[in-house]
Amino acid sequence: MPSNKGILLVALLAAIAGAAASLYFEPTIAQRLAGTEPGQRVLGAVLDAQAPAVPAGVKIAKRGDIVPTMTLATVDGTKTDIPAAWAGKPTLINLWASWCAPCLKEMPELQAFAAEKGSNGTQVVGIALDDATSTQAMLQRLGITYPNLIDTPGPADAGVRLGNPAGVLPYSVLVSADGRVLKTKIGPFDDQQDIADWADAN
Repeated sequence: MPSNKGILLVALLAAIAGAAASLYFEPTIAQRLAGTEPGQRVLGAVLDAQAPAVPAGVKIAKRGDIVPTMTLATVDGTKTDIPAAWAGKPTLINLWASWCAPCLKEMPELQAFAAEKGSNGTQVVGIALDDATSTQAMLQRLGITYPNLIDTPGPADAGVRLGNPAGVLPYSVLVSADGRVLKTKIGPFDDQQDIADWADAN
């Protein structure tokens, strides 16, 4: 007759196998988990563990940290110092690239959110990890008018410094009016309401 420990071990292994099979055959479960704050934290920890090593001296902002000082260019080449550029206003920073289909799908929703909030609510700022030509063409094609900056993708780019060493796109960061990272999101928003719910639940 099997021992109680043996029965518990078999039951545990069966539960793990069942959960793994559920995620494999029902990927919407994984998507729903990633849509929760605890799920985002777990996903972030897993991706961070698999991320390449960050170059020495590169500061990665964690929740509660002040956003590292960076100077990035706008599409027209104007230099912008962040986080000073949006000091005093809560800001949703969205990292994207012209080749990233989920990024492009969510950008009109971000545009609608930015338009609804106006100049007094949470500001939206995009950071394209891309070249200026591709960035400008995509912004025009999608009708995006919220501010966008550009950075060269790499091991010390703005996304890495804002807490995304794995380089997953899209990636969003909510920054407080005093420049602190409040929360991060790996992956796309579903719609404007999803953005509003995320930005308002700090």
